[in-house]
Amino acid sequence: MGLEELRLGCAIKQKKGLHFILASVVSWCAILIIHLSKLPISTKNLFTFYATAPVVPLAFFISKIIKVDFQNKENPLNKLGVLFSVNQMLYLLIAMWVYPNIPQKMLMVIAIIFGAHLLPYSWLYKSKSYGVLSFIIPILSLVVGINFKPYIIALMMILIEILFSVSLIIENKSLSKG
Repeated sequence: MGLEELRLGCAIKQKKGLHFILASVVSWCAILIIHLSKLPISTKNLFTFYATAPVVPLAFFISKIIKVDFQNKENPLNKLGVLFSVNQMLYLLIAMWVYPNIPQKMLMVIAIIFGAHLLPYSWLYKSKSYGVLSFIIPILSLVVGINFKPYIIALMMILIEILFSVSLIIENKSLSKG
């Protein structure tokens, strides 16, 4: 099997990662609720980290509902997709530094990291949505994060993730037709 066939197989069996994007909508909703609270910013930021923790188990649950082969062990490129996700964990060290030093900007940094980590998936899944949003999310997060309170970033991310999900559904439908 050639590289292009493996990429196509990954995109089809993984539904272009839709289960993870849907899980992130739930995570960003929790983050919005946290940042709308009257808790101190350091507590909000700690709870923000907690709110991101269930993304993988939630994506697994969603994968069962939307019929995604969560592990897809027969395609070696799936391991590459896992590596792309693990790579994001290294960047979260930046957010951990921001946490005590510039706490009011931590959510902005997390949103930037999230958006930037999408870029390699544009190649893996042959997806314009991932490619475009990997640039739009970090830039918007920076602009919004500099000018508005953190809960606005969470609200922005919910809206973007919903639009992203719709875009992936459309891309997946075109894959099944072609």
